[in-house]
Amino acid sequence: MRVVFMGTPEFSVPALEALHGDGHDIVAVYSQPPRKSGRGQQTQPTPVARKATELGLEVRTPFSFQRQADIGDFEALDADVAVVVAYGLILPQALLDAPHLGCLNIHASLLPRWRGAAPIHRAIMAGDGETGVCIMAMEAGLDTGPVLKRVITPIHPTDTTGTLHDRLSKLGAHAVCDVLPLLPMVSHPQPQDGVTYASKINKAEARINWSRPAAEVDRQIRGLAPFPGAWFELGGERIKVLMSEVTTGSGTPGTALGDPLTIACGEGAVRLLSLQRAGKSPMDAKAFLNGFSVEAGAALG
Repeated sequence: MRVVFMGTPEFSVPALEALHGDGHDIVAVYSQPPRKSGRGQQTQPTPVARKATELGLEVRTPFSFQRQADIGDFEALDADVAVVVAYGLILPQALLDAPHLGCLNIHASLLPRWRGAAPIHRAIMAGDGETGVCIMAMEAGLDTGPVLKRVITPIHPTDTTGTLHDRLSKLGAHAVCDVLPLLPMVSHPQPQDGVTYASKINKAEARINWSRPAAEVDRQIRGLAPFPGAWFELGGERIKVLMSEVTTGSGTPGTALGDPLTIACGEGAVRLLSLQRAGKSPMDAKAFLNGFSVEAGAALG
């Protein structure tokens, strides 16, 4: 099958590898243009562009599809299908219509719940018991297209956005490989009930509000790990928390209890298990306390 692949971040890479491994003719890989990153601000290709180059595939990196020439180049590929995974650019209707069997999207939620930009973060932060991936036929609306296949996975109490991201990435890769040989196939319109939107994470959401119940604080920490990272201030330093667990305890919200990394919340308490100081690598609680004193009774901001 002649496939155009369109993706940008690490989440998209397993799908590209799986399609290539299944022997599909990947006629072009579209990814966002290289951007400066890292301390040296060196221009770096995206993870998908890097993997495509390793596989010997043609890589295209248009800034948008506003130019007719870019649309024409896409149409000239004469693709059977386009597979889109966290590409990050809006596709005009002309592109959606170009492949003979349409454009398929791997979306990391159980649609119609969590349409939009941050479905993994939002599912954990909301306390959802399960999530999954949907293979969706793309249309002009935001994640509104009919679903061809859905795969469900539980959200475990120890899941972070990082662990769930990796699991859903692999599930999506397997699911799209299952779907392609069956095309054209019956799809199912999304139900009208249960629509929610996963808005992009705002950095203002990352500061921990200790007055909230412990279960909500724990979900905030895990839902924002590893990026952007929930944080608090102590001694004038901003410290990220990358893993926590709900535990017993009570006191003034934001106060360190007898175990200095057990912090009182509005209801109950959380134990901080993995932390990161500015400019440092993540460390467990014991290593953190070896280099940073947190006294019982200390107030975390």
